[in-house]
Amino acid sequence: MDWYTELDKRIAGCLPDLEMAAEEPMSRHTSFRVGGPARRMAFPKSGEQLVLLLSFAWECGARPLVIGNGTNLLAPDEGLDRLVIDTSAALNRVGPGGEPGTLTAEAGASLARLADFACKQGLTGLEFAHGIPGTVGGAVCMNAGAYGGEMQQAVQSVSVLFPEEGVKSLSNEEMDFGYRRSLLSGHPDAVVLSAVFRLTPGDPEAIRKTMRDLMARRRASQPLDQPSAGSTFKRPTGYFAGTLIDQCGLKGLTVGGAQVSEKHAGFIVNRGGATAADVVALIAQVQKRVFEQTGVRLEPEVRIVR
Repeated sequence: MDWYTELDKRIAGCLPDLEMAAEEPMSRHTSFRVGGPARRMAFPKSGEQLVLLLSFAWECGARPLVIGNGTNLLAPDEGLDRLVIDTSAALNRVGPGGEPGTLTAEAGASLARLADFACKQGLTGLEFAHGIPGTVGGAVCMNAGAYGGEMQQAVQSVSVLFPEEGVKSLSNEEMDFGYRRSLLSGHPDAVVLSAVFRLTPGDPEAIRKTMRDLMARRRASQPLDQPSAGSTFKRPTGYFAGTLIDQCGLKGLTVGGAQVSEKHAGFIVNRGGATAADVVALIAQVQKRVFEQTGVRLEPEVRIVR
């Protein structure tokens, strides 16, 4: 029996209220706007639904892929023979934490909403996150950051579901944050459920001004009007990826509908009609030419899923 047939039966019997879709195009759920159909996609409305669904998925061999806004993902053109779970639709609650100066957020909450809520609460420390177009789950996993800030500086603890160990609360230290990585980078089957953030009291007007200023800088320097997955490459030690790519004369380099942005060389954008294969081929060309000219190996920051 196919895994999805078995999964459908379990869901019908135990989670009849769970919203499901069959052969759902990933292009509708990734910021690159590319990707073929996911065999099954689920939209859980509670943490309990998510945990039970994941249990069924692991037992059925569904290879679950949990996503938020899909802002750092490249999905293949042929689609995914997997269960994709979208947390951004309903698992996106944000609220005060259990202690003064703390906030709690579910995995599907957008970073923009989280930063806005912190501002309204008069708490500073998440201004850098306001313009990052991701969600809490992915941001925690990869220690997302911008403009000198990163999640490591604000996270107090993370609630994570491990396939064999169940739900565990990991402290900031246990998360072992590093540049664009965390403990969870080595545990791809682990799923972030929520996170607690510890922040510092601040003036809401000053916080809002900082967020506006950072967003203005982002709009001025980045191709926000075109589909992309943000920064395509991690920052190599001692360099900036975009600067290296620009110095190698690769701005505007195109494969099919994918292009190295003419506005910011660190971005690959979908000019219209790009395929995942176009993006992958362009990434490879950029890596090859930058290495040939500079000796620096660029490592993709975008997550290419299979």
